[in-house]
Parts: sequence; C-alpha cells; structure tokens
Amino acid sequence: MSKFVPRVFSGMQPTGNLHLGNYLGAMLNWIHMQDTHECIYCVVDMHAITVWQEPKDLRRAIVDVTAAYLACGLDPRKSIIFNQSQVPEHAELAWILGCVARLGWLNRMTQFKEKAGKDKEAASIGLYTYPVLMAADIIGYHATHVPVGEDQKQHLELARDIANKFNLDFAEAIKAAGFEDGQFFVAPEPYITGPATRVMSLRDGTKKMSKSDPSDLSRLNLTDDADTIAKKIRKAKTDAEPLPSEKDGLKGRPEADNLTGIYAALSGETVEKVLAQYGDGQFSVFKNALADLAVAKLGPVGGEIQRLQGDRAYVESVLKDGSERARAIAAPIVKQVREIVGFVVS
Repeated sequence: MSKFVPRVFSGMQPTGNLHLGNYLGAMLNWIHMQDTHECIYCVVDMHAITVWQEPKDLRRAIVDVTAAYLACGLDPRKSIIFNQSQVPEHAELAWILGCVARLGWLNRMTQFKEKAGKDKEAASIGLYTYPVLMAADIIGYHATHVPVGEDQKQHLELARDIANKFNLDFAEAIKAAGFEDGQFFVAPEPYITGPATRVMSLRDGTKKMSKSDPSDLSRLNLTDDADTIAKKIRKAKTDAEPLPSEKDGLKGRPEADNLTGIYAALSGETVEKVLAQYGDGQFSVFKNALADLAVAKLGPVGGEIQRLQGDRAYVESVLKDGSERARAIAAPIVKQVREIVGFVVS
C-alpha cells in the first residue's frame, strides 16, 4: 500500500499578472511534465488571502490566472487544474499538520520575514502558517515531485520534514492501517531545471522579477502586447561592457547573466551557445534579438489569455471539473489521516 505513483503538484497565487519569471521558472516545466507524470496544478487562492484581497478582484484574478494556465499550454485533459478553496481537504489537513509541525521550524522560514517586514506583529497568522498549508497542498495528494522556484525550496524542505514527522509520530497507527513500512506520506522531491529557473528584474539583476515591483518595466507580463514586450527588453538595464563570449565572463554581471539566461530559456539553447553567437558584440544587437524572440514566444500567449478571459464560462467549467477530480484523490487520503490520528470516522 505504500508504493507511490509519480505525481506532480504545484500552484501559483491569483495575485497580479503572471510574468516571464512564472513562465520560465515554473510553467514550462509544468507543461513538459504533463507528458511524463500525473499532474495536479492549482490556483492557490487560499494562499492569496494571507494578505488582504478585495473579494471581487480575487474572483476575477482566479479566472484570469486559470486562463493564463490554459493559454501557456496546460491541458485539462492531461492535468487536473483547479482552485484550492474548492477542495476543503486542503484546509482540514493543514490544521492536522499544523499540530505536527514545530514552532521552531516556522520561525526559520525566511519568506515570512521578508513579506512581513519590520511590522511582523501586524501580519496575519495565515502569512506565518502559510508553509504548513503548502505542505498540506502537496502531501495531501501524495505528490512525489514539486516543480518550484528557488525561493520555495525552503518551504518544500518543511513539507518533507512534516511528512517524515507525521510518519514517525503515527508509525504504529500507519502500520496498523496496512502501510507496513510506516510510510503514509511521501517526502516530495523538488524539480528545478532549466537555464532560467530564477528570472530577475529587468531593472535590477540582483532582484527577482516580481508582480509586486512598482515598476512595470521590471517585468514582462504574459498579457503584454508585442510593442510593450519589445520596449521593455530594449530598456532593460545592462552595463557598459560587451556581452562576454564565455560563461565565466557573466560573473559579477547580474544583468548580463539574467538576459542571457532568458534568451537561452526562450530559445531552448544553452547559455554557452547564446554567448558563442552574441558574445563580444554590443548589447544593443543582442537586446534586439532577444526582443524579437520574446515577442515571438510570448505574443501568442498574451492573445490567447485575452481570448480565454472573454470566455469565463469555459474557464470556470475547467475549474469545476478539476476540483471534482482533485477531491476524488484528496478525500480518501485525508479520510485515512483522520483514522490514523484517532478521530472517529463515520
């Protein structure tokens, strides 16, 4: 009973427009994994409300992000696509796992410190316990692999710790339930690959590309039109030196490193091959080539997002179907958790 089917779980928050960092850092992996794994992709709307969201804006954003999922290439016939709040097992399991996780583990989570800032006493409890809900999202489906960005690796390590501690704490009950090796929850593995797993700001190569950056020039939104994409690439910050011809020449040059990685990821080439083609030349030539490539790759995605946003009924039908399929997996697993921890289950 303790053999786990290779299963992928991942999700994005419905806050702000999805951008190039989401596409290269996560979405391309999601698309490829549809052909090799059983995939569950979630719009994590429960995570979104860890900070205030205007309700009408949140409802629209859930549909908009789902439209972006579909426009990028996620196929609801191959993958389960749903929004988190429609499957109540996420919240129930998060409470149980919150009683397994230790306070000291959460105190080490650096992302809470970054998001809460200096006034952490005013932050929501949800923002603090967010990683426990993330653990429930993942291990509640017995997911074996999680395609994540570098900034989420710490949270995934926490999910692994929680899974292992649950198995240890309830080892006797787990074995009594028929899991002879004592492994009820699998410790999920990170899946991080590609030349641009961490895409940086177009205005500052030392900062991650972000929806929350006040400068729209810092990111390429998936909804940007061709002219906007080209303008942002041409205005992207660079330094005074030519592009190097060797990868070692990118050290200490964050903007050059970022733009080269973006080109490599969009083209499917290695960074070495990109530098062999454009190295020792002026940045203006390289940036024009990158602008053309980005328009060719992202322009059709933006057009499809707009089309799908105009067909709200279809997008909502995808979410409804996905939530039913997701719950068909999660509900039996959480029912077993109730039995293992000692709840009376009817």
